[in-house]
Parts: sequence; C-alpha cells; structure tokens
Amino acid sequence: MSQISDSLMSILDLEPLERNLFRGRSPKVGWQRVFGGQVIGQALFAACKTVEGRQPHSLHAYFLLPGDPATPIIYEVERLRDGRSFTTRRVLAIQHGEAIFSMSASFQVEEPGLTHQMPMPDVPMPEDLPDREEMKRSVLPHMPEPVRAYYQRERPIEIRPVELARYATGGKMEPKFNVWIRAMHPLPDDPAVHQSVLAYASDLMLLDSSLIAHGTSVFDKKIQGASLDHALWFHRPFRADDWLLYAQDSPSTSGARGFSRGLVFNRQGELVASVVQEGLIRPRPDLG
Repeated sequence: MSQISDSLMSILDLEPLERNLFRGRSPKVGWQRVFGGQVIGQALFAACKTVEGRQPHSLHAYFLLPGDPATPIIYEVERLRDGRSFTTRRVLAIQHGEAIFSMSASFQVEEPGLTHQMPMPDVPMPEDLPDREEMKRSVLPHMPEPVRAYYQRERPIEIRPVELARYATGGKMEPKFNVWIRAMHPLPDDPAVHQSVLAYASDLMLLDSSLIAHGTSVFDKKIQGASLDHALWFHRPFRADDWLLYAQDSPSTSGARGFSRGLVFNRQGELVASVVQEGLIRPRPDLG
C-alpha cells in the first residue's frame, strides 16, 4: 500500500484511551491547520466504535476552533441514547484543553420503507475526464498557480472535476460544481470505514461552490474562507473506493457566509448521501 493510501487508513486508526475516549492524529502534510474533513471523519469513526449493529444515517457538526496538526486530537464520545430503532451519540474533539469541534450523530437499525430520489445530473463519467497525470500535462498548466498547487497536491482522495475550466475562464457563473471523487486505493469492507471516508471527502471544495456566482474562489487570497458547520445524511449503502459524483450548488450567500449543498451519487445514479454546509467567505478589505 502506498504512503498516500496508507495515510487515509492511518487517519481512521484511532487509539482507544478509555471507554468512549479516543486519540486521533493528523497526517504530516505541512498544513497550517487541521483539514476539517479529517475531524469529521475521525469523529464519526469514533462514534461508530461505540455502536453495534446500526449504521449512521446523519451527522450535524460545528467547527469551533482551528485544529493544530502537530497535536493529537482527543475525541470524547457521549452516549446520549440507545433506543429500539435509533442510537444517538455526541462527540467533542479536544486540543490543548479546548473543544475545537462538536458533532451529533444518529444511527438506525436497517429497515424497509418508501423510497425515491432526485436524478443524477447529466455529466461525463469519470473515465471520460482527464485523470491526475493528464490534468498535470494538459489542463493544470493553463490554470492559476494556487489551483495548480491544490490539484497537484498528494492526497488520499482522487478528484476529477467536471467544470475545472471555470478557474481559467473567470467571471460570474451559475453556482454549481460537479466533481467525481473516490479513495485512491481499495478500502476494507467495513461500512463505517466507507462512511467515515465520505465524511472526510465531503468537506473538499464544497465551500468553493458558494463563490462561483461571484467570479472568485477559495484560492483567491482576498477571501478568508473557513467551514463553520457541516451536516451529512447517508441514504443508501456505497463504497468510497468506487467513483462517487459530488454534485454541489449554492442557493445563497449573505453576511460573509456561503451556504452550499451537495448530492452524492454512485456511478449507477443512486443517491447515496446528501451534504449541507455553511462557511465563512469574508472579503479581506486590506487586500482589496
């Protein structure tokens, strides 16, 4: 297994310290603060370790303080409820004695019921889009330097954007962004791993969709961007090591905050998860 793929599993390799208490570590990638998706994924995986026979169907989280990547994160799980059909957990992520993140997660026994879904957008399949090497050769050289740096960065999640050209053309556009994502290498069959990996990946680029309508992006140094809160619902079983379409849009921006949504489809067109996030998109007047 490569160092990059191994880092994805090492992120979820939480150390049990005591009942309901776990320690997670950050990969050594040189980030100034902990990636928000890492904390979501680790917190969900910690909650999953306290539940048997039930899968998570939703989580709701708040980012409270920036995380320090040089310091381990302590995850404290509170067992709020174990009902006949639903289980509820609350997780606090703690560094330097302070809560940096809080999350509530709900788990449900498997049961049948009514079913319907929104259709998947009509977009090219991942095989019809440039892979990472082709992007390096023929696409990224025409992009602004911050965009090149982001998409050339080694990461455990492979990303194939559908509308990548928007970074080169500039200008205000409809606030929609479609991207195919998957784990770089095969994952264990444990559903909690796949759900936690999707939780990790769900924080990639979602905030950026709120800036498309304004002709800018999170790569613009004139914008101070940060995730504020994050919600995720799991609808159907899926594998995070197979391609998933992350279809994003942004219905509103106001008050220096961007509101973004995401629908996650498998390659067969089944809606497997939904995501909502609000983030800070504060203009920096000193750089205007």
